Amino acid sequence: MANSEHKTENVAAVLKVFSVLESLVENRRATLADLANLAMTSKATTHRLLNTMIELGYVEKDDDTERYGLTLKLFSLGARSIQDRSDLLWAADRVMAKLSRLTGESINLGIMDNTEEKVVYTHKYDSHYNLSMQSTLGKRNPLHSTSLGKALLAWRDPKEIEERISRMAFEVSAPNTITDKETLLNDLAITKERGYAEEIEESEAGVRCLAVPIFDHLGRPVAAMSIAFPLFRFSEERKPEIVRTILELGKEASDSLGYVPLDRS
Repeated sequence: MANSEHKTENVAAVLKVFSVLESLVENRRATLADLANLAMTSKATTHRLLNTMIELGYVEKDDDTERYGLTLKLFSLGARSIQDRSDLLWAADRVMAKLSRLTGESINLGIMDNTEEKVVYTHKYDSHYNLSMQSTLGKRNPLHSTSLGKALLAWRDPKEIEERISRMAFEVSAPNTITDKETLLNDLAITKERGYAEEIEESEAGVRCLAVPIFDHLGRPVAAMSIAFPLFRFSEERKPEIVRTILELGKEASDSLGYVPLDRS
């Protein structure tokens, strides 16, 4: 019984640590009172956790403003954790830069979050226009409502697709968000057949996106690249050209990773 209580206390302590860290990520700089409120714990506990994080080098305190903020140590850990994806980032960056130059629109790279049914934004090129979709590196969006997510899902094993969909909550975030399994499965089938994913106001009102998968040398969809347009700036007349371009650039990135389609002689 005592051992069980000790484990429960340890879990609670870990949850509080990450709650404080996530609060600092969201708010950049915050006071002790703000962090205690956001983390839903006492000031005394929050102060103790912050002092420990300061000693470990993850948090710093501005003595003039009495506000706390994260150091770059977490960024360093994150960068080291994706070193094995360096080839992917190199291959994707080149084609994303091309797509950005050709269109002037927002270009995003996403990978699958293996702990939740979400896509994680890992690289981007911002739009050249003032009015555009703004994405944040590290942001996670549901797979079912994003072109990136659908591009990552469509080429996976049917059993994995079924398992992932069974865990989805189908949260609604925009006027046309997909809200049921059958509609999503049908969308994924169309996506795979035509070679690209599309969403029109499914993730964000007023935004339309196209995305293609990027395959590694084993034929796995390890990432997806998307282009996002404000609806008012999307031209149906130019759609065939845009689709052709993003498909060609997606293939170029996959080729750089050693991908060889099964039907290639």
